[in-house]
Amino acid sequence: MKKLFYYLFLITILISSCKNDKTADSTENSTNSESEKRLEIKPISHATMVLNYGNETIYVDPTGGKLAFKNQKKPTIVLITDIHGDHYNLKTLKEIDLNGTIIVAPTAVIDKFPEDFKPMFKVLNNGESSVIKDISIEAVPMYNLREEALKFHSKGRGNGYVLTLDNERIYISGDTEDIPEMRALKNIDKAFVCMNLPYTMTVESAADAVLEFKPKQVYPYHYRGTGGLSDIRKFANIVNKADLEIEVVQLNWYPNL
Repeated sequence: MKKLFYYLFLITILISSCKNDKTADSTENSTNSESEKRLEIKPISHATMVLNYGNETIYVDPTGGKLAFKNQKKPTIVLITDIHGDHYNLKTLKEIDLNGTIIVAPTAVIDKFPEDFKPMFKVLNNGESSVIKDISIEAVPMYNLREEALKFHSKGRGNGYVLTLDNERIYISGDTEDIPEMRALKNIDKAFVCMNLPYTMTVESAADAVLEFKPKQVYPYHYRGTGGLSDIRKFANIVNKADLEIEVVQLNWYPNL
């Protein structure tokens, strides 16, 4: 009888142990799931970046050929802002694995693809939006204002983008000046803002726009112009002198310089 009670006691302990192990595994998976949802930003070069968020990998304006993405996950979404070669690069798009990828771009870009190009396209023009793989994507204007620069980016041709990742809003400016549509943005958590001459705008104009729409963080990018790299330190000083609550984040967009 004593042996029977002893065996029953051992079985109870084993069952309890198994239950505890299962709970621990569930907690670990939940923790891993939460960590996977954090936004990871990987600058590639100039206007090109990779955004990892949960199960989604977003390539923005992929350029540089397959080699530039050798350590990156394959894209689930590709965003293209404009027709210029530092944004739309067919050679790169043909080299990377786009199986199952959705390419989001304005009409002007989509029209440049050859007819035999196979990936799925989603056309978004200024003012249009769509939910793609559970990510809300808004196409916003990008264009030049200065008379001498109007030839570079006409209004309505290219897109900036606002992505909503759960409760976080990410703005990608594309090639633009400090246009009213940028200044009117609301509730932006992270903003990627261009600044290079003669193609987009000065650091002063970029800083002035940022101080108006007040993102929580601003990432200067696309800042190589005909005269070299823009003065990003000056940009940061202007922003932080006026508003210390806006964090200026400097990433390495030109690793080969």
